[in-house]
Amino acid sequence: MKRQFTFLSVLFLISISLFASNNTENKKKYYNPKQILATVEKVADWQLNSWKKDGMIYPKWDWTNAAGYVGMYHLGTISKKSDYHDILLSISKELDWNTGPERFYADDYCIGYTYSKLSLKHKDPKMITRFRLLADSIVAQPHTESLEWKNEINHREWAWCDALFMAPPALSMLSIATKDPKYLEITDKLWWKTYDYLYDKEEHLYYRDGSNFTKREANGQKVFWSRGNGWVMAGLVLLLDNMPKNYSTRAKYISLYKEMAAKMASIQQPDGSWHTSLLDPERFDVIETSGTGFYTYAILWGLNNGTLDKATYLPVALKAWKALESAIQPNGMLGYVQPIGWQPAAATQSSTAIFGVGAFLLAGTEMYKYTKKSKIAKN
Repeated sequence: MKRQFTFLSVLFLISISLFASNNTENKKKYYNPKQILATVEKVADWQLNSWKKDGMIYPKWDWTNAAGYVGMYHLGTISKKSDYHDILLSISKELDWNTGPERFYADDYCIGYTYSKLSLKHKDPKMITRFRLLADSIVAQPHTESLEWKNEINHREWAWCDALFMAPPALSMLSIATKDPKYLEITDKLWWKTYDYLYDKEEHLYYRDGSNFTKREANGQKVFWSRGNGWVMAGLVLLLDNMPKNYSTRAKYISLYKEMAAKMASIQQPDGSWHTSLLDPERFDVIETSGTGFYTYAILWGLNNGTLDKATYLPVALKAWKALESAIQPNGMLGYVQPIGWQPAAATQSSTAIFGVGAFLLAGTEMYKYTKKSKIAKN
């Protein structure tokens, strides 16, 4: 009898334990991919409505908008709404598939990424005719000038780190659209030229341009701009997406990507973001969403593609995503975007810009993909 009582007691304790465990599991909150998508679409829709109501601040071909188009295109690949690709097609037709006025200025052909994507989607090579002619002239240049920051070198070469977002994704995507490897080859050549000049191999960060080599922050640290390095990491990921898995220098890019990802993880702020001055975060002690958006995108891409390990980088990505969500206003406007600049500066709750929205849309697209295939607890 005593033995039977003991057995029943053990069974009772086990059942209580299982109930408590299940109850705890039921109380857990998980990221819902549908809610993620709804959040991302809300921000994108605010941007579309802003264009409709107030027009664009800068020309439709301008880098500011072109960076936003990249995010808009990626969102369109996961959304059931056709609006995001439709608006890009409409803008491109209005521009007659032209890039900006300067042939060798990376900012002016950032839009070539969107043209190449649309050309592939619609199976229409005429969409990239003009961009291809421009790219041919880039390939034909010797590219022997120094990247020293003088004589408007940025209008001829990739002499500032932003260019690594503006140009490599566009040219490498053109190689896919045309099945001609020469555009990827010139991208590869020029990427490493910029790397050799601007990458700090001790800090594992890019200077914005050569004028920053000797500058120091108030705390004595080197000056590294958050959005500038965000441009690099996002451009690197987009380039890797366009690069064959067996490409001769791919391993070098992956090594650079992992090196920068580790650096970003080590300097992420307690609020989940990266402030505009990466090594002096207290100088502008507030979140900034364009740089943070690009880093979140790049890190989630690494998780989605098995390039980064989950244990180390998923917590980084989730903290960053929460920071981004906190910057969305009730009407869908993304705040805390540092205005156009070339160095660390302040961002405010009311400061927004299309390139910051583009960064958020890229991050949101990867967050959606990750939560769709993996169950992630919020707490």
